[in-house]
Amino acid sequence: QEAFLYLHLEENSPLIIIPPFFSIMHVQISPGLKTWGHFFLHYSLIEWLHKNYQQALTIRFAVEEINRDPVLLPNISLGFYVYNAYHSDERTLESSLRWLTGEGKLVPNFSCRRQDKSVAVIGGATSALSVQMGTLLELYNFPQVGFLSFGPFDSILSDKAQFPSLYQMAPRDSSLYRGIVQVLVHFKWTWIGLVTTDDLRGEEFLRAVTGEMAKHDVCAAFTEKVPVSERRHEESELTFMPRIMASPSRVIVIHGDTDSLMILRYSQIFLFSTLKVWIATSHWDITMRSSTFESYNFYGALTFKYLTSEVPGFKSFLNSIKPNKDPEDIVLKDFWLSVFWCKKRYDDLGQENCAPNATLEALPIFVFDMTMSGLSYTIYNAVYAVAWALHEMLLTKSEIASEKLHSFLKDIHFNNSAGDLVFMDEKRSSEAQYDIQNYMSLPNDTELLVKVGHFIPIQSCFRGQTSLTPQSVFSESCHPGYRKTIEEGKPVCCFICSQCPEGEVSTQTDVDHCEKCPEDEYPNKEIDHCLSKVVTFLDITEPLGMTLALTAVSFSFLTALVLWVFIKFRDTPIVKANNRALSYILLISLTFCLLCSLLFLGRPTATTCFLRQTTFGVVFTVAVVTTPGRRIRTWMQSRMSNSVVLIFSGVQVILCGIWLGTSPPFPDTDPHSESSHIIIKCNEGSDFAFYSFLGYMGFLALGSFTVAFLARNLPDTFNEAKFITFSMLVFCSVWVSFLPMYQSTRGKAMVVVEIFSILASSAGLLGCIFIPKCHVILLRPERNIQEQIKKKVHSKG
Repeated sequence: QEAFLYLHLEENSPLIIIPPFFSIMHVQISPGLKTWGHFFLHYSLIEWLHKNYQQALTIRFAVEEINRDPVLLPNISLGFYVYNAYHSDERTLESSLRWLTGEGKLVPNFSCRRQDKSVAVIGGATSALSVQMGTLLELYNFPQVGFLSFGPFDSILSDKAQFPSLYQMAPRDSSLYRGIVQVLVHFKWTWIGLVTTDDLRGEEFLRAVTGEMAKHDVCAAFTEKVPVSERRHEESELTFMPRIMASPSRVIVIHGDTDSLMILRYSQIFLFSTLKVWIATSHWDITMRSSTFESYNFYGALTFKYLTSEVPGFKSFLNSIKPNKDPEDIVLKDFWLSVFWCKKRYDDLGQENCAPNATLEALPIFVFDMTMSGLSYTIYNAVYAVAWALHEMLLTKSEIASEKLHSFLKDIHFNNSAGDLVFMDEKRSSEAQYDIQNYMSLPNDTELLVKVGHFIPIQSCFRGQTSLTPQSVFSESCHPGYRKTIEEGKPVCCFICSQCPEGEVSTQTDVDHCEKCPEDEYPNKEIDHCLSKVVTFLDITEPLGMTLALTAVSFSFLTALVLWVFIKFRDTPIVKANNRALSYILLISLTFCLLCSLLFLGRPTATTCFLRQTTFGVVFTVAVVTTPGRRIRTWMQSRMSNSVVLIFSGVQVILCGIWLGTSPPFPDTDPHSESSHIIIKCNEGSDFAFYSFLGYMGFLALGSFTVAFLARNLPDTFNEAKFITFSMLVFCSVWVSFLPMYQSTRGKAMVVVEIFSILASSAGLLGCIFIPKCHVILLRPERNIQEQIKKKVHSKG
């Protein structure tokens, strides 16, 4: 059945014919074999493409709607012939020539049609058909007849030099590839397969989608190009589908139209056990399956559907369709017998016995869809475009002729019954918007398409529902705490997972780079987020701080007690013999040295930072200088030794003054010494001034030790020279050890080291010099008499 005639006429009204070309029937090549003699032959049959019958009903709906309109084309009736367009170069040319000839027998360059007026052709369900038919019409000198293509938008068909009378009714889909990639990114599918038609439109899509995929680190596991020539079932079974299904990629993106991808439609389900997720572009109907042989179903697939407005009255019109209401429509009768599976049983009995109460709405979605498809919507607009062009022609009182239609058609724009604005100028055509639908099968064998998202090109965004989805990746995802490291020489999707470097975290999956935590935060154990650091300092309430404070107070109390003993027994020979004034100064200095260590405890403030080093430095300098000064009086007068103490102590006071005047210490934070803590400390201001201050004390300590060592053999009492020498040895040992320990520690440990050095050196001086004397004063008073001292001195002299 090459042509179907539908004529709906007003009585005594002029007739204008629109010949549309639809793919309603298909030549099915069977995979089975029939025996004939000694030969095995494949057999073929004509098979209905039931879902495409909606296109024929759409043009009938539009024509009847226009013929009922009292304003649009008054006193003129539209009619139409429907020609079957097989997806084959040979059969496409055959159907086109049959229309041009007007009779069953093809007579090129000769027309046998009746004297009806054909002013426009609607066809081109695919880009290939549009090219073939458009070229033929131009070749046979029909450039004035408008050819309205309702197939997918193709930039090639926009070449007006080659196709001056061709109009593309579909919206532009130049952003479709971006929507597909956004779906892949949304579900984290990075290892996918690409299937497209082997033509220029397919090449353009591959170039665009692979470029967009590269921006989002999505890789193509394979690319299959399907030839656009006529399909045979065995091609699918032996070549294409086995390669596709054998791929490890779980997600396959398919670009093409329903007719061009016949080999996928008729693939046998039992050949494939691996489930795939299919993503279909808008012109491939994933729900369509063969009604003759069991074919592969694409349950779970995602499809992009043109977002179109609902045409009022269309569903009611479809529900009203029944063969007994239009008995002269033999095509509808044949469709009805086929779609309800009663053709073989009731072919001779008539359609009365075939599902008399059935409606199209009762059919499953893979057989017939009550929702107007994107192709049907463009067909509906194409019929109205012709009607409006004819209406404009009538308003100018021009004769209705095909050679004049083109000048009116190219400038037409109108609002259809759905409220959408339709332009014939392709440059003013809008960018397509899409609903993203999921092809589902319910437990009761009901099939349906469920909207799960949408893509709006102007906003360049995809919004969709997130649910449990399969994975399609080459490398397993890198969890938070790890980063992707691309393997050299491999695609960006092939990577290994490396742990984030120290101090950095990754909070998301599959990140390229880890991020550093802020200074006041640190990585947690799993390295997947940052925690706030705890502010800390050497607090007097914590065990270590409390221990150091008690030690300092205890030693200072002991020093004060020794001072009290020396004052109480100041007139005894042992106190007089050791320069009472210098002994008092030394004990007072040691007391302040021990107490100044308390300034290092607690939260540093501007006052404590300002006082602690300078106070310690001055009083400790006095103690260091005073210790050997008591022996110097053996060489010089007491007044001279006191001057030495004042001079050297005064130098330290000057150094401290310069330090405090130029760059004084101040409270500061140290976020780096401990990973999980921020140390509150005193910044010494000028490192040069601080180390000059320590160096001067070290110089005095070394000098004091030298003097004490040289005076060790001078006559004295109670082995005082040995005690002083030993005390200075202890003092120097403590501070020599202090410097490397201070440099190698951070945070609170630095403060502990300095406090310990102060306490240890002060206790060393106190223990070595004064404890032996207190022992004599308090426990051995018989040795603390003048005669005993003289006797001991003379014996040593």
